[in-house]
Amino acid sequence: MSRIGKMPVSIPEKVEVTITGQNVSVKGPVGSIDYTFTDRVKIQKNENEIIVEPVSSNDTALWGTTRAVIQNMVNWASEAYKKSLEINGVWYKFEVQWQKIILSVGFSHKVEMDVPNWLKAEIDAKEKNVMHISWIDKQLVWEFAAKVKAKKKPEPYKGKWIKYVWEYIRRKAWKTWAK
Repeated sequence: MSRIGKMPVSIPEKVEVTITGQNVSVKGPVGSIDYTFTDRVKIQKNENEIIVEPVSSNDTALWGTTRAVIQNMVNWASEAYKKSLEINGVWYKFEVQWQKIILSVGFSHKVEMDVPNWLKAEIDAKEKNVMHISWIDKQLVWEFAAKVKAKKKPEPYKGKWIKYVWEYIRRKAWKTWAK
């Protein structure tokens, strides 16, 4: 039995949930997101909660996953998902201009990346080497953050890189010659 699947998903006051068949649409103050689930689970909405049940005893594989995805949709509609990137290196910096991110990462030119319309990218007010990427869909935020991070691979000897804020990159010592 799924312990996660048994728990109902509570709906906050500012969030609207619409269920039509297997399609779940969630609309909140941040934005709206919808997703179509498999027909192996039954999704029902009561007054302030959503209940997910398997159709038969053989269909329990996606029960907890479906409930967790719906819970995340409700959370993201009320508060956007945020991913933070940090840039380290001499003369390395982020710039955000309209719907473009401009990266200065040690190349002979600046790297420009178009930010999709649905995404919000901003530089942190306190730390100029940190950029926050946020939106309602976790998967799309992670995907765009990974694309930005891939523009400059970590250089552990000099300490120059683009990394997630929570990520740890071990510094390496330069080669020492035998004496």
